[in-house]
Amino acid sequence: MATEKRQFGDIGEEFAANFLKQKGYKILDRNWTQKCGEIDIVAAKVSGLFKQKIDEIVFVEVKSIKNNDAFLAAQNVHYFKQRRLIKTAQIYLSYKKYLNLPWRIDVLLIDFNPVTNTAKIEHLENAVWAK
Repeated sequence: MATEKRQFGDIGEEFAANFLKQKGYKILDRNWTQKCGEIDIVAAKVSGLFKQKIDEIVFVEVKSIKNNDAFLAAQNVHYFKQRRLIKTAQIYLSYKKYLNLPWRIDVLLIDFNPVTNTAKIEHLENAVWAK
């Protein structure tokens, strides 16, 4: 069961990463883990020639769902999960020396249909207020 759930989550994260790339984000890391928690996707809003200047760091929590259950999935990003995301994000910023950059935490809800291999994606920007 855990393996099936993990595979389902991996599919959702792949849809999420592709969605973010299509929106112009640069993927910096995936499944970045520390003792206090994990960040599913670390992305950057970029600008400049060749999109090399990082303007903002975006930490993304991905929630893969079935059967339009977005409400329940969003509720899984509860207070304690938010605290872990914030702490892990702060460690990431320090570790990568991005302390002077603006940052935010988004949630992506991926409603995956395995029959059609398609997904509806809801992007909740700044879903976790961290400042």
